[in-house]
Amino acid sequence: MEFRSWAYQLQDYSGGKLDQLAAGPWQVVVVDLARDAHEDYFTAAEIAKVRSTGKRVLAYFEIGSIEDFRPEYPGLRRDAADLIANEWGDWPGEYFVRYYDERWWQRVVRPRVDQALRAGFDGVYLDTPLAYEEIDLGSVQGRDRARLARDMAGLIARISAYAKGRTKDFLIVPQNSPELRHQPGYTAAVDGIAMEELFYQATDERCTEDYCAENLSETRALRDAGKFVLSVDYATRAADVRSACARYRTERFAGTVTVLDLDRPGPPCP
Repeated sequence: MEFRSWAYQLQDYSGGKLDQLAAGPWQVVVVDLARDAHEDYFTAAEIAKVRSTGKRVLAYFEIGSIEDFRPEYPGLRRDAADLIANEWGDWPGEYFVRYYDERWWQRVVRPRVDQALRAGFDGVYLDTPLAYEEIDLGSVQGRDRARLARDMAGLIARISAYAKGRTKDFLIVPQNSPELRHQPGYTAAVDGIAMEELFYQATDERCTEDYCAENLSETRALRDAGKFVLSVDYATRAADVRSACARYRTERFAGTVTVLDLDRPGPPCP
């Protein structure tokens, strides 16, 4: 499976609808599972309308964290507050969770997968696998980072088995943390990998740190294992956009260059 272009928009859909994305030239579009990220979910008819243009549509949601505006959050705070760990400093109001706990699967992850299946999405776009690196070790009942990595890979594999058991060709696409490919079951469970900031960090800052090269190497390994790559960089300067697009072509990645707020789709690379 190979894609060349994709769009990534998580908020501010024009009129609350997906018409702009349906009419666009992209092969894949990623939208939030919910229309407004709260309680109003996109309907099967709306997703079918986008899919009727030949696009694949993926449902975005987090699997290693929860934001305080998500519909599940009040219930977790009330009935299962111990699932909620430290706040993510970079994103106030978002909290890492004990994603390995069975209650997280039962109360949050499985219902989200079920909603994506009911709405007719082609797959899921799973954010915050990086929770295994960022969750406070004082909140994880003695687990170390190696155990947490195995737990995260296990959760992704569980999502894959559950969803594909209901819709065989359902796509499983985690975002970031490509090094999880070294964990048992991970590579076989995923169809693609989404990567942020391989080439430009938010915003217009060339990615030159050591981890940038490490992420690129791990992403190439997944590509060479037959997984498609959805790469997103945050840049607005024309020269930087051109440079990122050139890298996508060289690497054989589907790429999009857009804005950090993800409130509008970026134009396809030329």
